[in-house]
Amino acid sequence: MNIEEIREFALSLPHVTEDMPFGPDALALRIGGKIFCLLELSGHWQFYNLKVDPDFSLELQDWYSSFRPGFHMNKRHWISLDFNSSIPIDIEENIIRHAYNQTAKGQTKKMRGELGFE
Repeated sequence: MNIEEIREFALSLPHVTEDMPFGPDALALRIGGKIFCLLELSGHWQFYNLKVDPDFSLELQDWYSSFRPGFHMNKRHWISLDFNSSIPIDIEENIIRHAYNQTAKGQTKKMRGELGFE
């Protein structure tokens, strides 16, 4: 998937917002104010970062060479994935959805309720 496909898919998920807290070249996709996907827009990086379950992160890195520990992020909770990788789109969408759900479940009980997760 490319940047625009990733952005469009993520924004199609309920309650997702976007902003640029780190400057004009970094797009953060959030659920309940917490980042689950970070895209670099200048083209310097050929990958994006996703928040994932630590065990799932290790599995993904074993299964696919396009995944590696999150660049400039907590390596335990974030992975980097290459743009336009050979990973099928439905699998990539499922991993983005996992990042979304992983972040949503880390919200406070009140926020989960407001977002419709409880």
